[in-house]
Amino acid sequence: MDISECPLTAAIKVVGGKWKPIIILNLSKSPKRFGQLDYSIPDISRKVLTTHLNELVEDKLITRHSYAESPPRVEYQLTERAIELVPIFEQLADWGRELTKKQA
Repeated sequence: MDISECPLTAAIKVVGGKWKPIIILNLSKSPKRFGQLDYSIPDISRKVLTTHLNELVEDKLITRHSYAESPPRVEYQLTERAIELVPIFEQLADWGRELTKKQA
C-alpha cells in the first residue's frame, strides 16, 4: 500500500501531535472558551493553541462560535466527528497508563 493512501496516516495527520488529542479530550467534557482551554492546558503556548484550534476547525473536528457581545466571546465545541474520537483517545490513555506502570 502506498503510504499516502494509508488510512492510519490520514487519521494521524488530522489528530496527531502532542496537543490535539488533549484539546479534544478537554472539549469532550463541555464547550470551552479560549481562556478556559489555555488555563486547563497550562504547558501549551497561546500561539500553538490558536494554531491547533484553527486546524481542528478547518478539519471539521470542532466548531468555533462567536457571540455578538462586548467584549467578544468565542466558544469551541466538538463536532459529531470528533465525539467519535473520544473513546479511542480514552483507550489510548488507558494503554499509556498501563505502559508507564510496566516501565516503572
